[in-house]
Amino acid sequence: MNKEIWFESNGHKIDLSKVTRLYPAALIHAAGERASVSLEWAELKADAIVLIAYVLICDFDPVGEVPINRVELRYETKDELFSVMHEISQMLRN
Repeated sequence: MNKEIWFESNGHKIDLSKVTRLYPAALIHAAGERASVSLEWAELKADAIVLIAYVLICDFDPVGEVPINRVELRYETKDELFSVMHEISQMLRN
């Protein structure tokens, strides 16, 4: 049995013990579409996209399945995103 590990951010309360995938991304607007892309890709294409937010994506579906149950935590800066990632890593270590 997994021990519940609760994390709260941006009005979401997430049980980290149930997260199957957790990763950072950039939410962008390009060519009339919105998409989540890797931070590296967003930096490479910075002149051709509009950055909407930095996001931490939490998927709850089994690995290998199409992620339907997902929470995206939005942050205005990369520093905020990295700070939250650090906080979560500390929680998971304990």
